[in-house]
Amino acid sequence: MPIPHRRYLLILASLFFVLWTALAIKPHYRDDWALENAIVVAFVVLVATFHRRMLLSRISYTLIFLFLCLHEVGAHYTYAEVPYDRWFQSLFGTSLNPLLGWERNNFDRVVHFSYGLLLAYPVREVFLRVANVRGFWGYFLPLDLTMSTSMIYELFEWAAAALFGGGLGAAYLGTQGDIWDAHKDMALASAGAALAMVITGLLNVYLQRDFAREWAESLRVKQPKPLGEDEIARMLKKRK
Repeated sequence: MPIPHRRYLLILASLFFVLWTALAIKPHYRDDWALENAIVVAFVVLVATFHRRMLLSRISYTLIFLFLCLHEVGAHYTYAEVPYDRWFQSLFGTSLNPLLGWERNNFDRVVHFSYGLLLAYPVREVFLRVANVRGFWGYFLPLDLTMSTSMIYELFEWAAAALFGGGLGAAYLGTQGDIWDAHKDMALASAGAALAMVITGLLNVYLQRDFAREWAESLRVKQPKPLGEDEIARMLKKRK
């Protein structure tokens, strides 16, 4: 029998707390660690607050857990200094960056891609269960939200770097001298979300018998009358 949802969430929460505590000990830059974890704390509080009202699937909680773990590693070292290449070399005796053709520390790029890849599905589950979206919109809206929140995060990074400046601003921004860093981060998050939705769509094509009908129905015009000034006129007429 599968583990009950709430117990599964408690197990993941406990594992994450252990990892969070371990990585909170002597991070490379305490101020940057605190700044990176401000959003994590807000997100964890949000999940804890709403889990009784809307308990997500084990898949969604697992994907969220994996992303938060990656983020905590980046917060401990700062994203630009995560020694993944040294870890890989100690395990396999060769450097990872030359194998992949990387010329910089790309841990931040991996996490931005993972943001879309790992979180698009939980976002889709929320859209399906709260907004009751179906068909095309059940795939487009998670991608759209991932892209928009990725852009908002880049703006947040820019504002924080401008506000704090100095070493903290540079560590938090982590551009490593790449003037197109923000654009590439947003593109990777979008690519990750697109891949997640393609995989989800392919699974649903195989499992869902009415997939094509639902997709077509979601694109059908439900309100044939124009809105805008026409709708305002209709609303004003009803008030009389």
